[in-house]
Amino acid sequence: MLLKEITEEIIEGDNRMRILSDSPEKTIAIGQALGKALGAGSTVCLEGDLGTGKTHFAKGIALGLDIREHVTSPTFTIINEYEGRLPLYHVDAYRLEEEDEAYEMGLEEYIYGSGITLIEWPERVRSFLPDEYLMVKITTAEDGDNYRELEFLPVGGEYDILMDGMFEELKRVVHIRD
Repeated sequence: MLLKEITEEIIEGDNRMRILSDSPEKTIAIGQALGKALGAGSTVCLEGDLGTGKTHFAKGIALGLDIREHVTSPTFTIINEYEGRLPLYHVDAYRLEEEDEAYEMGLEEYIYGSGITLIEWPERVRSFLPDEYLMVKITTAEDGDNYRELEFLPVGGEYDILMDGMFEELKRVVHIRD
């Protein structure tokens, strides 16, 4: 499949956006574009099976926040903190057995703080999610091993506005021409 055919899969409507990425590098670039647009107090939730590219996407967000540290999955530490233009709190709730554990580790302080909170496996901490956040669902696409579909689902007016602004930027990242 030609890159032009792949990148034309970006769509806008129904307050959501879907993008087909054909490489880990493109997934990072998409995350970087989002990271540049995020403001203090933003929450981004990542849904996807193991190995779908959530950490690549998180690396991109970190680049967009001018973070130069190596970003890794916080599977065993639960929360990794990074300093950049804004702090990034990368949360992996996969190993939490009960939501009470999120309370004990102070998840609310991160979510309602002045940084960016990125939560993998958000379904495990659903009651802690703010009223407004951006859900990004990453799935393996049928087009090949490196192909991923990223679906952006804004929850709340703030993230609807963010997605409206992101559409043009993401068209440049995936090289779509009008």
